[in-house]
Amino acid sequence: MTGYAVVLFDLDGTLTDSKLGITKSVQYALSKFKIREDNLDNLESFIGPPLSESFQKHYDFNSGQAQQAVDFYREYFSTSGIYENEVYPGIPDLLADLKSKRKELIVATSKPTVYANQILNAFNLDQYFTVVVGSHLDGTRTSKTEIIAHALSALEKPKESNAAMVGDREHDVIGAQGNAIDSIAVTYGYGTPLELQRANPTYLAHTVEDIRTLTG
Repeated sequence: MTGYAVVLFDLDGTLTDSKLGITKSVQYALSKFKIREDNLDNLESFIGPPLSESFQKHYDFNSGQAQQAVDFYREYFSTSGIYENEVYPGIPDLLADLKSKRKELIVATSKPTVYANQILNAFNLDQYFTVVVGSHLDGTRTSKTEIIAHALSALEKPKESNAAMVGDREHDVIGAQGNAIDSIAVTYGYGTPLELQRANPTYLAHTVEDIRTLTG
């Protein structure tokens, strides 16, 4: 089916193009470990998944090193990287349209909630969302399955059977599947075609207009 009462959106790579801020923050963190990475394109894989998980996966950091890297990341991100970001064209109109149809809109992101709210406020997108759920600064609640579950539980009336998660990475699809809701994988973000294909989303959306068609 298409058309949903509740639509959950990932933030990075779905609502906003946050590549510059995130990759520069990762670059800064790596430099603290004497690791030099001049090509920001090589750090795109950090956009979307939990940061600690990515530092361990891509640089073989242990859990302690990964947490230290996250702390360094936030030194740069909280003052500079958070604003090295832009809204994808068409997103504000999409959100306004969905809101006008009385749909409940939620942000479900692995980014800490405090940063997600700052970004939404900076771009005047906060007005469209009923609930914003992200991870905690202490490193807990980073699983997308857990984040989506918490977001759905925050609704006044349960509507899980008529909800969909929109995101650009496999974590968004897996999180939706873990909560028995549909998933819409956007291909304009940072998930590779193979990654998204393997995750087996309910639908693929190649453009913002495709999201409108599927969710409306």
